[in-house]
Amino acid sequence: MAALKLAIGNKNYSSWSMRPWLALRANDIPFVETVIPLYTDNPADKEQILSFSRAGKVPVLVDGETTVWDSLAIIEYIAERYPEKKLWPDDVSARAHARSVCAEMHSGFVALRNECGMNLHRPIRPVTLSADALANIARVQEIWRECRTRYGAKGPFLFGRFGAADAMYAPRCASFPHLRHRSHAGDQGLHGHDDRDAGAPGVDARRAR
Repeated sequence: MAALKLAIGNKNYSSWSMRPWLALRANDIPFVETVIPLYTDNPADKEQILSFSRAGKVPVLVDGETTVWDSLAIIEYIAERYPEKKLWPDDVSARAHARSVCAEMHSGFVALRNECGMNLHRPIRPVTLSADALANIARVQEIWRECRTRYGAKGPFLFGRFGAADAMYAPRCASFPHLRHRSHAGDQGLHGHDDRDAGAPGVDARRAR
């Protein structure tokens, strides 16, 4: 069986690239990785992205004749392709909950995304956040608390074992050590899950690259 191919941006800065990369890496699914420079003036970089997908964006997953783009679509495909990895919970209600929080991350948290883009090499320093960004942080905390309250007995991650929801929220974990300083409003409900996802298989490896 030919290996999956995943085209992504820089591992330290592209949160959308990180999500499917982590879903694959944390679940020991073999794949060939192609890193393409983003936000450059080099036409060759743009052409390389277009060679994977005419959408002109990464990440892109190629599985033989099948091409999938968009982080959440890729994670959905991985879940169908490797059902034994259980990226989604078995229980129908828990699975619906997991899909809902993934969709919320995919389409929401605009202020937090704009003000706290992922940068694993950024020095920690105080920055004032807007009320909208602080509200986004509070909502992420609320999601994590609810998931851990409902599914914590099943394992250490959001829905027990590491799955799609953890892959979708992992970039926020990468930001939260900075956010504790930026907002000056640390919350104990935040620390537990962000430490778990930060220690998930693949996260430390990504930080090292």
